Amino acid sequence: MRTPYNILILGASYGSLLATKLLFAGHKLKLVCLPAEADLINQEGARVRLPVKGREGLVEIDTRKLPGKLSAAGPGAVNPADYDLVGLAMMEPQYRSPGVRELMEAVAKARVPCMSIMNMPPLTYLKRIPGLNTDACRGAYTDPTVWDGFDPKLMTLCSPDPQAFRPPEEKVNVLQVRLPTNFKAARFDSDAHTAILRQLESDIEAVRFDTGSGKIELPVKLKVHDSVFVPLAKWPMLIAGNYRCVQKDSMRSIKDAVHSDIEASRSAYNWVVKLCTSLGADEKDLVLFEKYATAALSLGSPSSAARALFGGAPNIERVDRLVQAVGKQKGMRLAAIDEIVALVDAKLEHNRKKAA
Repeated sequence: MRTPYNILILGASYGSLLATKLLFAGHKLKLVCLPAEADLINQEGARVRLPVKGREGLVEIDTRKLPGKLSAAGPGAVNPADYDLVGLAMMEPQYRSPGVRELMEAVAKARVPCMSIMNMPPLTYLKRIPGLNTDACRGAYTDPTVWDGFDPKLMTLCSPDPQAFRPPEEKVNVLQVRLPTNFKAARFDSDAHTAILRQLESDIEAVRFDTGSGKIELPVKLKVHDSVFVPLAKWPMLIAGNYRCVQKDSMRSIKDAVHSDIEASRSAYNWVVKLCTSLGADEKDLVLFEKYATAALSLGSPSSAARALFGGAPNIERVDRLVQAVGKQKGMRLAAIDEIVALVDAKLEHNRKKAA
């Protein structure tokens, strides 16, 4: 039997979703998370609930019943050199946190291939996009120096397209999938590292879950692509939906952000698509607006960025600011994006003053 991979994932939310799929194939997963989360996962495993087409209700997966091994620890208790692959599944501002920052430095020094599972692409990954001036993008990051030690050849991006959340009434080891779409990863620079991703893709594809009344295929796959632009397909969605949840004094659901003025949403979405194609993306790398608008109908809650902003967060991921900065480089500007950036800037400034 093939030797299982040893995989380290920073972040236990999206991290637990991808980890659960890999546990079916017998891989060993270590999640880096907060002490309370780590203790609970080590005692009780993780629970992932997801909808399956054609079935009533949700299917619940208990990681303790899977062939692989899941454990969790704090950032100071792991050695990155012990792992075949590192997944980066925290929000971008978290990487500068005490303990996490030091772990990131150790990951960079260990030269382990890293797959980011973030809406905000690591600054390192942007260096793989031909002709992009990444220095002009640094202002979009909470602390861009976190990424300075990483080698672009060892970094890839996986678009976290599945929508998932932690039900507030449940323990922190429970994750519920709302929209069971696929993780879309770009290949690594090296064939050897890409081969790891393709093996994981194949392992997840082969997963069948025993419901007690028969084995079923589960949604949420890993799809590996040769184009570095495929994970950027999330950018138009984030701008047309997630960041437009933020309003001056309140937030709204992604569904309302997209559908309350469908033409404004289409305009913002297609502008970002045009920006991506100006960087070198092929339109087939991206997602048609109509498909996204249909998916948004099931997203009846505000985005995590909006919830964090209205929850008082002093920093959030700024894909809005990044897209604005990339647009400036290409001589492209959209008033709707300038408005989003100004709204988010003002709210963050308010939160920081309140916290001071």
